[in-house]
Amino acid sequence: MRVFLDDERTPPEGWTLVRWPDEAIALLEQSTVEEISLDHDLGDDDRGTGYDVVLWIERAVVERGFVPPIIRVHSANSSARQRMESGIAAIARLAAKRDDAG
Repeated sequence: MRVFLDDERTPPEGWTLVRWPDEAIALLEQSTVEEISLDHDLGDDDRGTGYDVVLWIERAVVERGFVPPIIRVHSANSSARQRMESGIAAIARLAAKRDDAG
């Protein structure tokens, strides 16, 4: 499954659209997500942002040995994009470290 988190854009063909971080996380918890593309600004920061999904994945990798999907960012918010991409790089390092140890 490919998941597209966004509040406005139409997902590419073959992608499952979700509007909120909790919806994306629920799909990630099912372990069927192969790829996820994240927007940051979703229209209601109280409900979360794409960065919250990055943080959830990072925690899940560390705490549960979660195998992360391919993670992409399609946000137009350049500072948020940079922060999300830094988080994704950290996830890749953590997952590689876990794989090396296992």
